[in-house]
Amino acid sequence: MRVCVCVVCVLIINCELNGLVGQEVTCLVGQEVTCLVSQKVTQQLVLALIMSRLDYCNSVLAGLPISTLEPPQRIQNAAARLMIGLGRFDHVTPSILQLHWLPVSYRIKFKLCCLIRAVRYVHSPTYLTQTVESVIASRPRSGLHSSSSSAMDYSLPRLRLKFGECAFSHYGPSTWNVLPDNIRTVADPIKVSKTVEITLF
Repeated sequence: MRVCVCVVCVLIINCELNGLVGQEVTCLVGQEVTCLVSQKVTQQLVLALIMSRLDYCNSVLAGLPISTLEPPQRIQNAAARLMIGLGRFDHVTPSILQLHWLPVSYRIKFKLCCLIRAVRYVHSPTYLTQTVESVIASRPRSGLHSSSSSAMDYSLPRLRLKFGECAFSHYGPSTWNVLPDNIRTVADPIKVSKTVEITLF
């Protein structure tokens, strides 16, 4: 039975991403899942099979239109319905808040902040470190420095096209720069992750 439930969860993700599953089908499958296994097992399966896949490489979705983020958000909504045991017409937003889940757009920002933090404290691969540049490192070259920028800020590259704002080199620093300094100076990765999550939440 558990194998069947795992297959069903994976099918929900794949079909939802392709826009093939509506809310009715998702709720119907959810009822079947909760009938087959206990609530605790359902929650473990949702976290392992659905939420982990939502977070995998989600930073590549940064800066894309809201319409592009709707399929992953529908998946998260369906996962919340499974976790809480909501019906077809129940409002899902309070359940997402109850589960302390960030919406998909904020999950992407959270991931970017974690990546920039890793760059800041030299815990990231070289290719990421070379993609962004701190304001202090770029100051000698440009000779210009805004009085409003912090020593923790990262410089934003000049762009020729609006689409360039989706790149990690731009969207990552722009997301990091708006965080308060007291969060960005925390060295402990677990503590800073929790603080960033609370700030976005």
